[in-house]
Amino acid sequence: MTIATPEIAYVPLSADYVPESQRSLLRRALIFCRRQPLGTFGMVLVVIMAIAGLCAGWIAPYSPTANDFSAMTEPPSWAHWLGTDQFGRDLLSRIIFGARTALIVGFSCAIIASFTGLVLGVGSAYFGGRLDLCLQGVLDVVMGFPGLILALGVVAIFGTAVHNVIVAITIPLIPRCARVVRSSALAIREVPYIDAARACGFGHTRIILRHMVPNVMAPFLILLTAFVGQAILAEASLSYLGLGVQEPTPAWGLMLQGGAEEYASTAPWIAVFPGLAIALTVFGFSLFGDALRDTLDPKLRDR
Repeated sequence: MTIATPEIAYVPLSADYVPESQRSLLRRALIFCRRQPLGTFGMVLVVIMAIAGLCAGWIAPYSPTANDFSAMTEPPSWAHWLGTDQFGRDLLSRIIFGARTALIVGFSCAIIASFTGLVLGVGSAYFGGRLDLCLQGVLDVVMGFPGLILALGVVAIFGTAVHNVIVAITIPLIPRCARVVRSSALAIREVPYIDAARACGFGHTRIILRHMVPNVMAPFLILLTAFVGQAILAEASLSYLGLGVQEPTPAWGLMLQGGAEEYASTAPWIAVFPGLAIALTVFGFSLFGDALRDTLDPKLRDR
């Protein structure tokens, strides 16, 4: 006895077929762009900066450290679109390569500070007791110092290398993330499903990773986005004061330090364009962070 098997018809997919998961992601992106136009503008600024930093070697028309003493303080022209500085270096090339420095410092500080604050905040809220009391006391002491003053002290002690600058900017950001994450985790710790997980015999690691961390990701992502812009601004401030990234590394703060005052009247483009790059980048991350907060926060989503 033979059993007839039904024939399966294979329908060829068209060239413009898009999977359902990609269509859903594209639909959400379009909804975000329509509801958050300022956030979309900030995201575009962030993407432009990221492309400039990652592809600086192919985009920049000149070397950022090449000197042309016959073209010092030359105004913007077809040869040098943003002009040259007091050493004859092309400003456009230095701004593009400076984006790479800002990306390295900004994202490194934001990622390290956010994840460290996430661990401290969730752990402090979950375990409570003396651990929570000691951690909050230490964080309060760190938050008692102004961020820039604390960063200046760290750089003055350990030196002005790039990794020291990253450490100096990261330390003041950790308590802010830890306090915000802890406040969200305290409310989650009291919900019934945490007690149910304990009653089922789940360990602390499973409860924290499976139940508490996913529920604090919204404020965590918002802080991560905001910290990038703040770290870039702090790095530019330290470089302007001479305690950040040092020459010949192209950095926006160094460019302001070299021509902000001495050439303000004779060659203002030396300070205007780096300052504009800093302002647009920080503005872009701020707009994108605000839009991300409005999207992820259920209380603000319907407004």
